[in-house]
Amino acid sequence: VHTVQPDSAWGAPAPETYGAETYGAETHPPQAPPAQAYAPPPPAFGPPTDGSNDDEPPADRSPRRKRRALIVAAVLGVLAMLYVVDLVLSQGAVPRGVTVAGVNVGGMNPAETEILLRSTIQSRTTQPIPVRAGEVQATIDPRTTGLQVNWDRTLKNVNAQPLNPWTRFITLFSDRRVGVATIGDPNTLAGAITQLVPTVDRPPIEGNVRFQGTKPLPVEPKAGLRLDQATAADVLRREWVSGVPVILPMLEDQPTTTSESVKLAIEQVATPAVSAPFTIAGEKSKEASIAPTVIASALHFVPDGSGGLRPDIEAARIEAAADAQLASTEQPVRDASLALQGGKPVVTPSVDGRGIDYEVTLKPLVDVLRRPTDRRLVATYGPQPAKLTTQDVNRLGITDVIGEFTTSGFAADSGLNIRRGAQAINGTILKPGETFSLNGTTGPRNAGSGYVEAGIIQDGHPARGVGGGVSQLATTTYNAAYFAGMTDVAHTEHSFYISRYPAAREATVFEGSIDLKFRNDNPTGVLIQTVWTPSSITVRIYGVKRYVVTSATGPRTNPTSPGEVTIPAGQPCSPSNGSGGFTTSDTRTMRKISTGATKSNTRTVTYRPSPKVICGG
Repeated sequence: VHTVQPDSAWGAPAPETYGAETYGAETHPPQAPPAQAYAPPPPAFGPPTDGSNDDEPPADRSPRRKRRALIVAAVLGVLAMLYVVDLVLSQGAVPRGVTVAGVNVGGMNPAETEILLRSTIQSRTTQPIPVRAGEVQATIDPRTTGLQVNWDRTLKNVNAQPLNPWTRFITLFSDRRVGVATIGDPNTLAGAITQLVPTVDRPPIEGNVRFQGTKPLPVEPKAGLRLDQATAADVLRREWVSGVPVILPMLEDQPTTTSESVKLAIEQVATPAVSAPFTIAGEKSKEASIAPTVIASALHFVPDGSGGLRPDIEAARIEAAADAQLASTEQPVRDASLALQGGKPVVTPSVDGRGIDYEVTLKPLVDVLRRPTDRRLVATYGPQPAKLTTQDVNRLGITDVIGEFTTSGFAADSGLNIRRGAQAINGTILKPGETFSLNGTTGPRNAGSGYVEAGIIQDGHPARGVGGGVSQLATTTYNAAYFAGMTDVAHTEHSFYISRYPAAREATVFEGSIDLKFRNDNPTGVLIQTVWTPSSITVRIYGVKRYVVTSATGPRTNPTSPGEVTIPAGQPCSPSNGSGGFTTSDTRTMRKISTGATKSNTRTVTYRPSPKVICGG
């Protein structure tokens, strides 16, 4: 049953209005507007008919303007009075709203403020400074930064009353931050920032191809991050005693390769390269078959500088696999050598050889590896004369070993590079006045020259690189030259101390920038001999002994503690306990055998602390 309520219960519906007409309970027709009396228009020229003058303002405008001006002046006067009162009442106290390094001291007595700030901030100056760079959290030993609080300037800034009215006004509603004045040596601070670089920098990952067995897999390019060291130093100077982690700025570095170049390298080179073995045809009907597993281990890719990838063959691996199968087709070469028998030098004559010139033989290898069939190279043979002939040794006037040094303790892959570098150095002759360069003798240190990827120390932490391990050869060679009395022309110690080397008596190299050089200032020539084993490397220098050389290591001073770095889970990381930095020295004393005269030279070296690295924090 549907019941309809009467209008009296619900109320009459509201009328709807459209223009001038109303629709609702009652309807009225539209009405015309009321008639207006006719007024003639004013004359086109002459004064208004009512006698007024439009060029003059109304009589009441001037008083209205005066009232407004008086109101504005009164408001400004009140504000000025309030400003003066606020300024006067604030005298003798820290300005309102002031915070220093997170400590609110606004309105406090200056003496109490100094006590509070010193008790709070001073303790932070000796505590590790927490920092964050990208996703890496670390700490910096404040002693390594050289930063100090300038208390006089800090307290002066804290107690200074701001004269800007707006500054005083906004402190009614918010805090005003006053920084801690800091002094320090910029170079010392830069050195502390540099300690972070090894663990926070992430170089861009270039596109590449890696092999899982004989299956090529893509390595996609990825942007890298590096610490903006100049800006980071400014940020650390401002925030080092803030009590909260200091956020350090990072810069992004883009790779030069692309995903498309990786795809093309796999399709056009990597996949066909390991699809089948290839052969090297030698003399005497001998052949060497190089298996796909060897090809995969020797085939690498490097950026070509134009966004693509260029194949690079690690010739040493191919040569090692072929040598075992083709050795019977070669006549080995032998350099002349010198040995002491019964206290007298005896020369073992040199023997020229004949063998495979692998540099020439392997030149067309990349093209051969692209082919599905006809995967065959023909070995090119040639004479292999001794690098050091019997005549060379006899002309040197060599009578003895005048300097010798041995180091040990390297990994197998580093050992391959040490052996390759030692082969290049072995037999080097320095005539009077000539200078030896390790980079010039062993380079270029790339896969094409027989060097392999191995462990390196890059900015104080473990990394990988082609030619890794050659710095150990550099240290061994440097010490042999040191005790032989050679003249030091150029050498650079590692930034971080490596315990298997003598402190302040070691050397590192980096192709293109850091070299080991020494000069033979003797009136007779010298011969450098290297002896490599799978566990050690020895460098001997033969000549005429003119000096007795001794070494004295100085005490370790100015110790510095390592910082701590936490690498996020999932990122490449090599954990390390870190090591402290220190300053030490080495003094070489050379006593001339013929006269007994001595001369000494002291070299002082400062090693930076190596940070403690925590993985997966």
